[in-house]
Order: sequence, then C-alpha cells, then structure tokens
Amino acid sequence: MYDELYAAWRLEIENAELGSLPSDFYVRVADYLQRSKEETHMQDQKTLKTALLARENANAVHMAKELISARYRKIVKMIVAGKTVPLDSLASEEQKLCAGVVPSAEAYSKFAAGVLEGKLFAITVATPEQATEPPIVHKRVTVRFIKPVPSIIGSDMKSYGPFLVEDVASVPIENAKILVKQGLAKQVDLQ
Repeated sequence: MYDELYAAWRLEIENAELGSLPSDFYVRVADYLQRSKEETHMQDQKTLKTALLARENANAVHMAKELISARYRKIVKMIVAGKTVPLDSLASEEQKLCAGVVPSAEAYSKFAAGVLEGKLFAITVATPEQATEPPIVHKRVTVRFIKPVPSIIGSDMKSYGPFLVEDVASVPIENAKILVKQGLAKQVDLQ
C-alpha cells in the first residue's frame, strides 16, 4: 500500500490535472495507516525495525495529508470554474463530498449572476437535515480469519476486532475484500 500511496501522492504533486484513484483508495489507506501504527506500537521500542516502521508511518501520514489537500484544491478549483469533476477519477468518499458541494456552488453562481443582472433570486440549498438521500447501507459479509488481525476501522466507520486465527466475523464487504486479498481472511459462504 505504501508504494500505491507514494505513486498517487507523486502524481498529484507533480501534475496540475486531477489524477485518478480507485474507489476504495481511502479505505485501504486508512486501514494501512492503522495497521502500521499498531505494528509500530507492538514492537520493542529500541529496535531498528521499530524505528523504520515509525519513519514509514510518518512518511505515509505526510503523503496522505498532502495528497488529500492537493486533490481537495484541484476539485474545488474545478467546481468554482464550473467544470465537471470526473467522478470516475474520484474515490467513493470524494464522490460523496462533491455531491454535497456542487449544488451549493451552482446556487452561488446563480445568485452572483442574478445580482449582476440586477435581480435577486431566492436561494434554496438543502441542509443536511433536509437531504432526501437514503442512508448509506454497507453490505456485510462473513469472513473467517486465517491470521491474527488487529482492530480495524470499517468502511462504515465502526471498529472491528481484534481478531484471532479462526475467528468468524461479519464485516463490510469493502473491508472483507481487502482482508481476503491480503491473505488475512477467507469469505464464508452461508447457505
């Protein structure tokens, strides 16, 4: 994950255009940073390995902050300029954030255009209480752990674990895919 974070960070820092991220990028970065932090704390504090892990974690946190900030600036710049933000280039969390910002930017543009024409239009922007979007439902799957796993923060922002070998748990599908891909768990087929 460190290499993928580095590549994404470098792309955003070196290019004026908005780079593309996988939809689950931030979920995986958060999971990586959490595991890295926990692994550093579980090690003997006086070893070279611990020092290297701590430095890697600090570098990853720095890159993640700069990546998020650079992408935010580019997205806001596109919205303010009235350009269409390419949703397929955004991680799922960025897509949700843009969905909340774009209507406000459009309302502000209409307001400004109206004032310049000598007219004042009523401004209506849905507040979070008035939003009609249904709550996000995180599909869950059952997995059996084949390696010990420290506590994780799920894509639903809930805490899961820690898990021991042979533990069985129901976790959000996004997290299950990552756990299975990393060889930490296997999906259980319930029939």
